[in-house]
Amino acid sequence: MNELSHSHSDQNSSYSPRKRAAAQRGLGLGLFSIGLGLAEVLAPRGVASAIGIPGVPRSRKMLRAFGLRELLAGVGLLAKPQSANWLWSRVAGDAMDLAFLAREFSTPRAKRGRLVAATALVVGVTAIDALSAARQSRNSKLSRVGQPIHVRRSITIRCEPAVAYGFWRELSNLPRFMSHLESVEDFDGKSNWRAKGPAGTTISWQAEVVLDRPNECIAWRSIEGSTIVPNRGVVRFNRAPGGRGTEVQVELKYEPPGGALGAAFAKALGEEPSQQINGDLRRLKQVLETGEVLHSDSSIHAFLHPARPAAADERIQTKGTGQGLG
Repeated sequence: MNELSHSHSDQNSSYSPRKRAAAQRGLGLGLFSIGLGLAEVLAPRGVASAIGIPGVPRSRKMLRAFGLRELLAGVGLLAKPQSANWLWSRVAGDAMDLAFLAREFSTPRAKRGRLVAATALVVGVTAIDALSAARQSRNSKLSRVGQPIHVRRSITIRCEPAVAYGFWRELSNLPRFMSHLESVEDFDGKSNWRAKGPAGTTISWQAEVVLDRPNECIAWRSIEGSTIVPNRGVVRFNRAPGGRGTEVQVELKYEPPGGALGAAFAKALGEEPSQQINGDLRRLKQVLETGEVLHSDSSIHAFLHPARPAAADERIQTKGTGQGLG
């Protein structure tokens, strides 16, 4: 929805020097693979002579097979120059080349001087490939740190959409089924939230509702600067098929402290948002269907959940027939 769009800077729009260097390395190695592969496929006898081995049928067959492998790796790197997988495939191919050259030292007609030079060249190329692959693998992991985590959950509740919407929209009701919440206070169109944090701490932030369609959906976001965990979300109240009540759908996007590493740590402690949302929705179902939460189903949460707001520099977009997170 247009009313849910918020201006923000796209982190992927800027091509960082690190990414540019990785792409250049990948393209260079891809072109090298294609050049070598063409030589091995089209002129295996000449390649055999250059590296000091007899151009017998067995050697030519092996060199053509190696050439096809090089062509495949080269095309893969040209298509995805920052792919660590294609770089590691070159490392594996280099190991095969070294094994082949080592075996050729026992061939009576081999020219050892050329064979030693070829082996030294392949060792150097292997080192370059291995360093490039390791660096790209590390960069790929680092690039995922800090990226928003997107969670979607839903549950069917035996009540009318208007009942579920009205209960959720009264923010003071949220601590009744969101066990990590301590309090929610409304003031001047905004709200103050207090929640249990990790290790007995308390987290507070401010939120605002950015879309409110009675009996249909509520979208929220964090107020910029009020939290170290920018986030946004939407909850929808759809009539369930077959007159089974209301399907409550929650969608949340947030950036955890410490990025992906922080999210993994929170998940290990049972404090990760997807776990929180599952528990929150089960308790909401109990409250709306029975009027209370069963103590055996209660749990302790920290950090974010569906009621937590979303950062102003993010946007919530339309997906399908309902509102979605971009």
